[in-house]
Amino acid sequence: MQIERYETGKRMSQAVTYGGFVFLAGQVAIDAPGASVREQTTNILARITRLLEGAGSDPTRILSATIWLADMSSFEDMNAVWDAWVPSAHAPARATVEARLAGPEFAVEIGMIAAVGN
Repeated sequence: MQIERYETGKRMSQAVTYGGFVFLAGQVAIDAPGASVREQTTNILARITRLLEGAGSDPTRILSATIWLADMSSFEDMNAVWDAWVPSAHAPARATVEARLAGPEFAVEIGMIAAVGN
């Protein structure tokens, strides 16, 4: 089996596929820093969709998601966007925790593992 890396920089890859899985790095709203939780979540999920599709997967094939929030009081705002994005009957296993993120401009970070192929 071959390991494939996507959007690889000096320190990390944004996605890595191996053995029928794609592993996504934690995604933050690099295109919307400082925006509302809803806007950041929308931005992140668009990036995740693009990464999944680039690796041969899609949101119906997500197995597990980890969501980090800078403040748990934003849980419902994040969930409003998440619930609209996750395809019906395809909710993955998921954990959401409060954590200090890479910078104060980021309110949400999301990492995922999904199946690739048929």
